[in-house]
Amino acid sequence: MDKFSINWRRVGIFAGIAILVLIVIEFNTRLEELNQLTDEAMIFRAQATQAIQTQAALQTQVAYASSDAAVEDFARGDGHMVQEGDIPVVPFGGPNSPPTPTPTPMPTPTPLPNWQVWWNLFFGE
Repeated sequence: MDKFSINWRRVGIFAGIAILVLIVIEFNTRLEELNQLTDEAMIFRAQATQAIQTQAALQTQVAYASSDAAVEDFARGDGHMVQEGDIPVVPFGGPNSPPTPTPTPMPTPTPLPNWQVWWNLFFGE
């Protein structure tokens, strides 16, 4: 009977070590998940900051577009409009002014094929 007697103290120690190992593994898993979630939170914060900055820039553009200065800039620049009191000037040539010469483009030389280059080198032209 002494051969097969169970030492309850050893069984308790082994069970305690096994439970401790399981707790450490679970703790490691939770730490890994925490790190992953922290990384994702940082990415989402960066995206949110970028969205807020974009919104602020767009609101600034909307405020400028709805202002009188934007209307005047468009009217004077792209709209070719004049304001009261302005004297519009349309440049055109006078009756005796010579026409503006248009430069003629130089023709681009066409390259010779390789066999003609060698022919000219050996036999000349």
